[in-house]
Amino acid sequence: MHQIDLETYVREIGHWRAQRLARLTAPDGWLSLVGLHWLEQGRNTLGSAADNSIVLDKAPAHLGTIQWRGDGTLVFEVADGSGALIDGEKKIGAILRDDEDKKPTQVSFGSISFVAIDRQGRKGLRVRDTQARTRTRFAGIESFPADPSWRIVADWMPFDPPRTLETANVIGQMERYPVPGRAVFERDGNSHELLPVIEVPGDTQLFLIFADRTSGRETYGAARFLYADQPEDGKIVLDFNKAYNPPCAFTAFATCPLAPPENRLDLRVTAGEKKYAGGH
Repeated sequence: MHQIDLETYVREIGHWRAQRLARLTAPDGWLSLVGLHWLEQGRNTLGSAADNSIVLDKAPAHLGTIQWRGDGTLVFEVADGSGALIDGEKKIGAILRDDEDKKPTQVSFGSISFVAIDRQGRKGLRVRDTQARTRTRFAGIESFPADPSWRIVADWMPFDPPRTLETANVIGQMERYPVPGRAVFERDGNSHELLPVIEVPGDTQLFLIFADRTSGRETYGAARFLYADQPEDGKIVLDFNKAYNPPCAFTAFATCPLAPPENRLDLRVTAGEKKYAGGH
């Protein structure tokens, strides 16, 4: 938890923000998201024609079918002449690996692609378009100036055993995350705490979903996200200059978690990303 040079620190935050922007604006980034379609068990037809179960803009009239089998697998069959590619190759069909897999199966046609997602047994398609207006007309990200005072070295209070944090997401489901401990810090003479969670088993960093007194005014209302390295010697670094907007700030088709009551700070965190000016 060593002290760092101011110039070096400001340069580090600038580099972090440039990488964040590159990921967001990439062809497969969140700005290209244009659709979220939930599947029904059994047979689902896809295409631009109105007689399909799921109507996809820019698709051939009949792209193919997805069979949601009783064992939970999704089987995609390509319609003759649709030109759809599966993981970049011409195939007649495939079992779709969803986003629970490190490399979900991608179906693409023209500038459009989709992958399957699983939300507590509810299965859907996440659709992206590299030519989406949200991407081609991206308004940029405004952030508070980098301020080293918001790089907070907090006390780490481990939980033994770990606890569970429940938080709602934007589609109305409750998500449960393991909480290995709490981060406690002082700001403006008052004590505050946050509960970092383990987002995915095996993650090397902890994940924070938080809101504060700027939320809904200067910053995105539902929550901001922040990652932190694992605690060391009873301390954990919370660098709020790296607080960033969730995908839901940019698109209506994401399934972001909302800040739980336990992580709503009674102070103004004037660091990190501000509210997105482009809206959606």
